[in-house]
Amino acid sequence: MGPAREAGVKVRREDYMSQSKRLVGMVAASAIMIGAAGAALAADPIKIGEINSYTALADFTQPYRKGWQMAVNEINAKGGVIGRPLEVIARDDAGKPENAVSIAEELVTKDKVDILAGTYFSHIGVAVTNFSKEKKKLFIATEPMSDDITWAQGHNYTFRLRASTHIQSAMLAEEAAKTKAKRWAIVSPNYKFGQDAVAAFKRVLKEKRPDVEFVVEQWPALGKIDAGATVQALAQAKPDGIFNALFSRDLTAFVREADLRGLLTKDLVVAGLLTGEPEYLEPLGAEAPQGWIVTGYPWYAITDPKHKKFIDDYQAKYKETPKMGSLIGYVSIQAIAAMIQKAGSVDQDKLIVAMKGLTFDSVAGPVTFRDIDHQSTLGAWVGKTAVKDGKPIMVDWRYTQGPQYSIPDEEIKKLRGKE
Repeated sequence: MGPAREAGVKVRREDYMSQSKRLVGMVAASAIMIGAAGAALAADPIKIGEINSYTALADFTQPYRKGWQMAVNEINAKGGVIGRPLEVIARDDAGKPENAVSIAEELVTKDKVDILAGTYFSHIGVAVTNFSKEKKKLFIATEPMSDDITWAQGHNYTFRLRASTHIQSAMLAEEAAKTKAKRWAIVSPNYKFGQDAVAAFKRVLKEKRPDVEFVVEQWPALGKIDAGATVQALAQAKPDGIFNALFSRDLTAFVREADLRGLLTKDLVVAGLLTGEPEYLEPLGAEAPQGWIVTGYPWYAITDPKHKKFIDDYQAKYKETPKMGSLIGYVSIQAIAAMIQKAGSVDQDKLIVAMKGLTFDSVAGPVTFRDIDHQSTLGAWVGKTAVKDGKPIMVDWRYTQGPQYSIPDEEIKKLRGKE
């Protein structure tokens, strides 16, 4: 082979090698771009806008936050939902409805959240419910218990997780009707939750015991109870039974003053809505009343393996015992994840279709969101208060799902009207 030919072959070989390198580089670059796009798509989070009274009612909402954080971490560690991680953007409404609505607006317009969730106080839950209807944005009301959220002001875009005021009050009324108490007194915070709870308790107790009468009612402002004056007014009426819907610091102040003034005799029947929840019962310590009929959360006596694992994992992670808020926070994320998985999308219409009649396996057992009123069947624990080894607990309790304590379907349809 002559020098010229050898030079030509060499040039062609170098050109071929150069072209091959460029081709390999282009393929590699394309692969990197495709991989990056796929990773970006996989990492694109599903955003949940969480609104709650984190500073106004820390005894419930701080355990609640820990509950949903634990659930989010567990779900994301397993790959998220429909291949995407969950991201919760949490905001504090400071216990004010106007704050909650402003926050909801910001979460939807600025943060572009896919779902709204949360709220504790009933009047705040109602406010965000109305916002979700106006903006056509899905809202999962995790805790607020007002009946209006799923009935009179219920609509296509709001669903509620927690058992409502009517459901839990009806459970207490059922037990109260079995007692000899005939003359009943009322003490309840004067806002939406308390008003709905009292109306439900009266209705159901009267249905089961037409002979009862309500002799006095006390409606202290939320968080501002004058315990001495309240207890005195109740004592003057000489009731056989008291329906109590107080909670948090109001409950503590009332119990201590009632005990000091001798109102809480062994013959007095007391039905306490939420009183058995650890966040409200535990602060009373050895001073906790005994024998009250209550709804609550006896986590220390639950033996169901799945639920027990949640309790053990929570204690291991946070070095504290779970509260009712812990459970509701955790189950709320379970519900949201199940909804998204069923919908296969975060499209609002698809999510709503998926949510109606959705059944998922929560740590508290199977839960279904009813199509008729968007209320979940998550139940409540009903029992009595006791003190053991200086610690307040619930005894003689049972867990019951809610639908059997609701109002008739025809009434619900009239209240909700056409959606």
